[in-house]
Amino acid sequence: MKRPERVAVIGVGVIGASVGWNLSRHGAEVVFIDAGQPGEGVTNWSFSWVNASNKTARKSYFDLNVAGISAHRELAGTIGPDSWWYPSGHLRWTDDPTAEAKFLETAELLAAWDYRVEMYTGAEVRSRFEPALMMPDDVPVLFYPDEGWVHGRHLVGRLVGQAVASSAELRSGNAVRDIGTSADGSIRSVALSDGNHLDVDIVVNAAGPSASHVAGLLPRRLPMRREPGVVTRIDCAQVPVHRVMHAPHIEIRPAGDTSVVLHSREIDALIDTVEDQGQLAQLLHESARHVVPALGNSRIAETRVVDRPIPADGWPSVGAVASVPGYYEAVSHSGITLGPVIGRLLASEILSGTRDELLADFRPERFPS
Repeated sequence: MKRPERVAVIGVGVIGASVGWNLSRHGAEVVFIDAGQPGEGVTNWSFSWVNASNKTARKSYFDLNVAGISAHRELAGTIGPDSWWYPSGHLRWTDDPTAEAKFLETAELLAAWDYRVEMYTGAEVRSRFEPALMMPDDVPVLFYPDEGWVHGRHLVGRLVGQAVASSAELRSGNAVRDIGTSADGSIRSVALSDGNHLDVDIVVNAAGPSASHVAGLLPRRLPMRREPGVVTRIDCAQVPVHRVMHAPHIEIRPAGDTSVVLHSREIDALIDTVEDQGQLAQLLHESARHVVPALGNSRIAETRVVDRPIPADGWPSVGAVASVPGYYEAVSHSGITLGPVIGRLLASEILSGTRDELLADFRPERFPS
């Protein structure tokens, strides 16, 4: 493999951390750059569900997410699974007949694609998996045993810590102010908000919601979609659920020994009409209590609204941008699922020039500079 002299990874969420870790372990000189702290941005305020069951709109995207799940298992075997990897499966059910028919149809498609899915009744789910749930005995519930959730901040900390231990550099609390190029347009340097200038050969734009701004420092246009989401963490003396679940009107997952994370697309739709994030949190909490009555005594701990990092057409933008030699993009929604596989594939592309077919539909060139 050709070894670049120095690679700047801009944005140290799960995707940027995965790219930098893979580059570092193969001998590249890596400098991580983040305006905040590693893993504290969107990565820390994601629902953090690792899945491919919700990725059926395009077969190539489904395949990439299946590879993402496999990459998590491989990564857990390499760096250890403790504190970040929770492959406990995923439950889905609904109280809407139209939505139920649709997700049962999706389950048939997934089974035809050899993706594992199991069907239970509500009574069986309470008996076998989640006794704290309130649901009709006869409601159909899908269980996806290969899915799970990730503690994103812990994963990022592990990856960056290992990379730094093997000579990578971390510049946190530093925004990128400029990206310098040579006469031929190739990457030459990065200027930071603390006044430092770093000589680099490669820039990886993994800046999440800020990726369009970073691209704009070059002759590069990366259009992004505005799609905010709200996530609430609630504290409880004992976590009453054991896995990710999509219940009627609410998404719930454990977040360690004493907290639970809540999200809802229905509540997301209210973000622009509600000034107080506390109201959004209360709506999420109320919905969760209908499904898990034991959460009634829990306390809202933290709530955050963040912009999801989604390119304008909804698909990832991953790979080299030919018009700017040395510049690569690693921008995608579902970064928790895709981070490890994007990290591996993009590092290989940077070091060897090999373009993996898994990324063929998600190349940056579809957005002309």
